[in-house]
Amino acid sequence: MATASKTQRHPQLVAPAPLVDKKSFLVYKFNKYLTVPTDTIAFFYLKYESSIIVDFARQEYSINYSLDQIQHRLSALQFFRLNRQFLVNFNAVKEVEHYFSRKLLVRLVVPVGEKLVVSRERASLFFRWLENR
Repeated sequence: MATASKTQRHPQLVAPAPLVDKKSFLVYKFNKYLTVPTDTIAFFYLKYESSIIVDFARQEYSINYSLDQIQHRLSALQFFRLNRQFLVNFNAVKEVEHYFSRKLLVRLVVPVGEKLVVSRERASLFFRWLENR
């Protein structure tokens, strides 16, 4: 009699496939695990080589994914990679203005301690993303 494999008997042991439109992130803060819904996230950024979530309530959470991994798990319609350090939610973009050398300066509804600059090479792609949402 053939026996079922371990993964057939316990399907929860199979690693889930990466999601393209991830609905939430599991984070650890203050000795607790929490889920942060993706629609509450204003942006992701790098801080000392760690990825940080900032939500619209200005709470910060550290997560164990690189920005590249995060970007590939989110909807490209909802999130845009501004530069190497920031991945922003469409709903967090307050205004955009021209900056030096055809770059763009992005302001978010959640204050950020630094200037968010989009390179001139990515500026037209960023405008298309804003336009075609």
